[in-house]
Amino acid sequence: MIRNQDGTSRRPAGALALALLTLFAGSAALGADQQAAFDAETRFNMALQHLREGRAEMAVEEMKRAIKDDPQNPYFHKGLGMAYLQRREPAKAVDALRKALELNPYYTDVRNDLGLALLLSGRREEGKTEFLTAFNDPTYNSPEVAARNLGQANFEEKKYDQALNWYRTAVQRNPKYTDAWLGVADVHVVLGQFDEAVAQLQAARREAPDSVALQLGYGDVCYRAGRFAEAREILADVARKDPAGSAGRRALELLRQFPKH
Repeated sequence: MIRNQDGTSRRPAGALALALLTLFAGSAALGADQQAAFDAETRFNMALQHLREGRAEMAVEEMKRAIKDDPQNPYFHKGLGMAYLQRREPAKAVDALRKALELNPYYTDVRNDLGLALLLSGRREEGKTEFLTAFNDPTYNSPEVAARNLGQANFEEKKYDQALNWYRTAVQRNPKYTDAWLGVADVHVVLGQFDEAVAQLQAARREAPDSVALQLGYGDVCYRAGRFAEAREILADVARKDPAGSAGRRALELLRQFPKH
């Protein structure tokens, strides 16, 4: 998935192409250019649909066609990078994402994706540097995402103090950011601090009471802490709320692991 949650809404190229086609209908050369831009936008949107539905191979091909029609569009190169990530080709993703930044050095959101691609390529310090650069950019409107990514990277490296600091920073920047709260709880669980993990997720649920992911995490931590009655009630509620979703399926898996009476 593309972390720039609503990439298409920030790209006026499609609407601009249609307007210019109408305005300059008499110019054959300009009309051809605008048709190419419109075709590229169409291919890009098709590629996004393939990505959402897990068709990475088709997404890569459509992104390449979009880039062929409009090679200077950084959004298309970012999309190609994300398609390569979904196809588990992080080295190719790095190249595509670096091209997006080359075309638009102010496209800070790309740095989160580039950081992930570098981590998956084994270039962890470079990846964390990209996250830190994004976090420190005063123009970036989602610094909590970069902070959470730094927390996750340090967590994976078992640097739990640093991970906890970054997860907490993400929560401070956006108190409703569920992934960051879950990261805080993960650190406390790994350290055997189950009561603190429970307390943190209780605070998180006050900030985001409708989050099924937080409720699932809370139920899981209660289970690990041996609070089986509370965990059973919470997880059963998750299964009812999200019967066909990943949270509901995970809740059912956990419920099957409960001690038999």
